[in-house]
Amino acid sequence: MAILADTNILLRSVQPHHPHYAFVEHAFAFFHAQGEVLFVSLQNLIEFWAVATRPLVLENGLGMTTDAAANELAAIKDLFPILPEPPSIFQEWEELVITYKVSGKNAHDARLVAVMRLCGITKILTFNVSDFTRFAGIEAISPISLS
Repeated sequence: MAILADTNILLRSVQPHHPHYAFVEHAFAFFHAQGEVLFVSLQNLIEFWAVATRPLVLENGLGMTTDAAANELAAIKDLFPILPEPPSIFQEWEELVITYKVSGKNAHDARLVAVMRLCGITKILTFNVSDFTRFAGIEAISPISLS
């Protein structure tokens, strides 16, 4: 079975001193042992870059240099298969945001759901379970719940 890893999972996976790091590592091992495949989307990679290269304090980023972020991005691409983005991604996203009355930054979550639906994925590993509960047919799994 396939599971999409949310961007917050990727971010915590590169922060060994973050309290959520151990939960992410456990989740990776848990799903690997179950024969599950964790995927990422192009959007995850773009969001990862944006947060990784933002300043630490003022903008809640990781404060990485672009070289450091490029190294982490390469590692992520080596570890996780990347989902394709079907040409109908915009139509699927538009239907979701209208149907579920999505506004603001949650529009990014709706785009992840659009990719998931078009690729036949029904599960997402995320620390923000509540961001995905509105979408029918999507199961949001917190790494904390696996411990």
